[in-house]
Amino acid sequence: MAAQPLRRVRKFIHQNVRKMISSLPRNMRFAIYRSFVDCDPTPDARLELKIAETRDELEACFSLLHDAYVDSGFMQPAPSGLRVTIYHALPTTTTLCAKWDGRVVGTISLIRESAFGFPLQKIFDLSPVRQKEGNLAEVSALAVHPSFRKTGGAILFPLMKFMYEYATKYFDTRHLLIAVNPNRIEMYESLLYFQRLQATAVESYEFANGAPAVGASLDLREAPELLEAVYRNKPPRKNLYDYFTKIALANLKLPYRRYFTTNDPVLTPELLNYFFNVRTEGFASLDLRLKVLLHSIYDLPSYQHVLPDLPIQAEGVQLRQHQRFSVKCPGQIKPDGAATSDVAYPVQVIEVSEFGFQAYAKDALPLNTWGSAIVQLGKKERAVVKALAVRDKANGFNGFYGFRVGEPDLIWKKFVNALQNGRTHDDLAHATLFLT
Repeated sequence: MAAQPLRRVRKFIHQNVRKMISSLPRNMRFAIYRSFVDCDPTPDARLELKIAETRDELEACFSLLHDAYVDSGFMQPAPSGLRVTIYHALPTTTTLCAKWDGRVVGTISLIRESAFGFPLQKIFDLSPVRQKEGNLAEVSALAVHPSFRKTGGAILFPLMKFMYEYATKYFDTRHLLIAVNPNRIEMYESLLYFQRLQATAVESYEFANGAPAVGASLDLREAPELLEAVYRNKPPRKNLYDYFTKIALANLKLPYRRYFTTNDPVLTPELLNYFFNVRTEGFASLDLRLKVLLHSIYDLPSYQHVLPDLPIQAEGVQLRQHQRFSVKCPGQIKPDGAATSDVAYPVQVIEVSEFGFQAYAKDALPLNTWGSAIVQLGKKERAVVKALAVRDKANGFNGFYGFRVGEPDLIWKKFVNALQNGRTHDDLAHATLFLT
């Protein structure tokens, strides 16, 4: 019985401290926020950070998120006791979790851009961010168990470290996006150098039960320099620059990838059915457009029985002639008929389909000229295909080229076949189709 009054007293104190800090000049406020940083470079061995991939891990994450959102007024209590959004159903979304002695005590999700877009793009203008090169991902669904919220960031900072490292090294992301309550935006601005998408807050953000929200972005390519300028002379537990860019935490369990893909989907048909049909009505509540999109994403026979039914007139709708898969594969283009055999253009393949690929090149490539593309698909797999650059500015930016594949070798065929017939990162990691 004494817990409730004590919680109210703490909330009252926190609110008044926040008001006192908010009355100070901006530079003083930011200095105070940075003084609260406590990033332990050697966390307790009982802490493990990993991708949530089992039913128990995902359910614990969604339960923790539900309770945190209800407590903050960002959602009404759900009968399921879970907060599961349609974005969690996508293979381009990754949910990270922090576990203490095997129990989930923290979670955060990264939503990569897809045909579903982002939650925050419905109310914030992203055109200034899109004018720069690089992929976007929204950071969402952050929650820490109440018993760890008063421990000086023992869970929060490792989660943010995991998010930073995963986004930069595994998710092929340059720009992180957030939508947070106005009373929390200065933490992200002062500690991590997020920049607001617009000066004023949105009064009602539907994704957070109508609560006000502020949108912001972080350019991960510029972040290290900004962090170094502020933190380089700080002691180890206050130095977020070293923490994010130099220190390797043994507690982080980064995903094993046999091939250079950029996503780590975990949702099998059984998991999709459990979270979006059994525990919640996530699929049943979708409009027709989103149902069609979902069918185009999970177009394998094994998924059809768990996806929402489509009206007869919508069946067979194809949004794209050929599936495209996000990758990050280094390679080179050697044009046929070059003056010397050593002429080669370095490229990075960023997307593949059955009959083509998209690549980025720093140097201008010859168009409509057949050549050989040598592409490193994974640590041990390298493909050689006949390729023709058919267009530049393939995604609206200089340096991006669309290629047609003319003569794929066996390695390329098996690679694309595995992408087409698998939906989880475990499928690819154990795909015997790659073996020659």
